[in-house]
Amino acid sequence: MNLDQITDVPDIVMEFLEYHSTVRGHSDLTVSGYYHDLKILFRFLKRRRHLVPRDLPFSEIDITDVDLDFIKSIKIEELYRYQSFSPESSNSLSAASRCRRTSSVKSFFNYLTTKRHLLDHNVCQELDMPKRQASLPRYLEESECERLLAACDGPYALRDYCILMLFLSCGLRISELVSLNVTDIYEDHLRVLGKGNKERMVYFADGCREAIDDYLMVRNSEDLKESDKNALFISQKKCRMGARAIQYMLNNKLLAADLDATRYSPHKLRHTAATLMLKNGVDTRALQEVLGHSNLNTTQIYTHLDNAALHEAAMANPIGRKTKADLDQET
Repeated sequence: MNLDQITDVPDIVMEFLEYHSTVRGHSDLTVSGYYHDLKILFRFLKRRRHLVPRDLPFSEIDITDVDLDFIKSIKIEELYRYQSFSPESSNSLSAASRCRRTSSVKSFFNYLTTKRHLLDHNVCQELDMPKRQASLPRYLEESECERLLAACDGPYALRDYCILMLFLSCGLRISELVSLNVTDIYEDHLRVLGKGNKERMVYFADGCREAIDDYLMVRNSEDLKESDKNALFISQKKCRMGARAIQYMLNNKLLAADLDATRYSPHKLRHTAATLMLKNGVDTRALQEVLGHSNLNTTQIYTHLDNAALHEAAMANPIGRKTKADLDQET
């Protein structure tokens, strides 16, 4: 996002956004999330404190006058109410949205307290994160992956097949796939720009190499905008494919493969790649590097997916199979 074009938040919020964008190197998506969450927070507080007319549309509440004294006056009970507040009263926030919103506020107050030293007390220290029901990632079985790949046909079959192969074999995030350039392709690996603008190398096998080579042979970069000349995946409109276009393509391929398009997304394909790697012997720490997780705890959710494999590992230990009778006979 272009921070220079933002004029509807107070200076202290702008400084916070610039810190995360430039110093911390966080992605546009992360910074944009902070921006929207904090806007909602201050608009919510001004309405709750009756500082604006009740009939004023929520999106028109001016928060540029919010200052440090206003921030210091925020109470923890207001933050708990904010966690589940929705500008559209008919909509309820998901647990994931409430957690993200709370994380944004905690990050903001932590910045004011520990980085800028503008607050003597951080009200968010006592703010609990909303409970989020743990759920295992949904993924495709190997046979379903094969059906999905076989569903690629039509004038963009090679492109679509290549996209799906990168999702299913490399475990890329959709933002990483969208940003891929032709110059990011090497003999046996990709250069990927992940979260926080961190680069990593992701290796691929022969089938993926073949899919890339086949697509590059038909990739037509003529008439592309100068800014998209290097884009790996090109849309029908002759520009870099965006996340929406990829999601639309995936939905069509899922339907063609007789798979439930409401259950699977590009991120579920990433889960699929991770699960298949783990089932086939990839070490958890190696998987962490492949997926670009900064925290091993994020990767370890996949270790709960294959209890059958864990059972098989236990049965493979010869000592565990020996009974007392076996030992008595041997001695």
